[in-house]
Amino acid sequence: MSLSSRRTFLTGAAALSGTALFPRFTLADTALPILRARLSTAQLAPIGYPATPVWAYATEGAGVIPGPEIRVMAGERIRRQLVNDLPQPTATHWHGIRVENAMDGAAPLTQPPVPPGESFDYDFAAPDPGTYWYHSHDRGFEQVARGLAGPLIVEDREPWLGEPGAATRELTLVLDDWLLDADAAIVEDRWDDLHAAAHGGRMGNTVTVNGAAYPDLDMRPGERVRLRLINTATARIMPLALPGLLPRLIALDGHPVPPREVDTMLLGPAQRADVVIDMPLDPEVRTVLLLDPGNGEWVDVAAFVAAGEPLAPIEVELRPLPAWGTLPAPNLADPQHEVLLMEGGAMRGMLDIRYQGEVMDFRELASNGMVWAFNGVAHGMNEPMFRAALGRTVHLEMTNRSMFPHAIHLHGHHFEILARSGALNTPGDVRDTVMIGADETLEIAFVADNPGRWMLHCHMLSHQAAGMMGWFEVA
Repeated sequence: MSLSSRRTFLTGAAALSGTALFPRFTLADTALPILRARLSTAQLAPIGYPATPVWAYATEGAGVIPGPEIRVMAGERIRRQLVNDLPQPTATHWHGIRVENAMDGAAPLTQPPVPPGESFDYDFAAPDPGTYWYHSHDRGFEQVARGLAGPLIVEDREPWLGEPGAATRELTLVLDDWLLDADAAIVEDRWDDLHAAAHGGRMGNTVTVNGAAYPDLDMRPGERVRLRLINTATARIMPLALPGLLPRLIALDGHPVPPREVDTMLLGPAQRADVVIDMPLDPEVRTVLLLDPGNGEWVDVAAFVAAGEPLAPIEVELRPLPAWGTLPAPNLADPQHEVLLMEGGAMRGMLDIRYQGEVMDFRELASNGMVWAFNGVAHGMNEPMFRAALGRTVHLEMTNRSMFPHAIHLHGHHFEILARSGALNTPGDVRDTVMIGADETLEIAFVADNPGRWMLHCHMLSHQAAGMMGWFEVA
């Protein structure tokens, strides 16, 4: 039996083609709320197909896909004890949150991975409102692909929802991409697929929204809704559209942007977008969330189903989100200049790259599972790419000399986009993960205000595992 539904099975696997501390292992009777990583099942394929064995987060009982939503007010603390019930070590990263370095969950840089049967306490403040997520950061190319990801929402300090011009309700939509076989099981024998890693990454054939195949999302006619969109896929870039819903972008990667109308949105792996939509008054008008799987043929992955008494349309101009007020502005008068050169992959390759202290050609690198490099080093975890003094502005020029786009994520910091040679980004936006197209150069700037050792890597997670990994130090 084949998963061939146009709604749920995207054919062709196409796409746009801290100092380390000892872990605080503790007993399970801690007062911290439990976040358990465990084996579970989820109905990822349509009803009628078997449930899919997954790895999932749970607060109690069975794990769920996506993981349980964690929600706090800006400035409050997130306190969780990660309990590992998996057959592998794991760690949890709080993506986009400017945490203290020891709490970043970036194994093995900021903590050793948590062995099976043991636990680790996470306790940190969430300073900035916005849409974030949490996920495994040990063998992420496998563990995230098996389901270890969930939404993390930090609410605004100032009231926004329900205020004049704002949305009256919000809805979190976690989009994920799964590689399933004909029995709806995750394909198990391609975790170390170097061919996929040298191209766009391990691409799935099934997209879910909040863990379901083509869900119906209940809406009221005429209501204004804030959609928090999160791409938790390990490789798939997701062009999205909301036809007939007047979508307006209000935040990227958690950070507010001046409201602007958008026809389509491009979410790379790990990126988020907050969008406000207005439902039509006529409940018979069909409205959907569309995704382009990479072949230009948009498919619907969720439907907005209008029911109930219509609400009076909001005529007031869309209200911007409150400003953060916590992010220092880069000082570009005399910044520290650094570069990030991305090389490798299929159809380009690379020469004389250093891996584990030895200079190798592409064939030798591939025999060691490496097909990508940053600044001439594959998986450079022995030395930092650069060091910056606390409070220093860093101007980072990133050049992609490969044939494939990359989603570059900086841990512990948000950065401002300054200039670019391609069309994937808007100067002035603030992000923690940025898409860089093939042969594109992008300039960003950030204030190195968070001390510690911070990872910098591609969030196409098989690219990360195959060489696109490094770190920088703020001291």
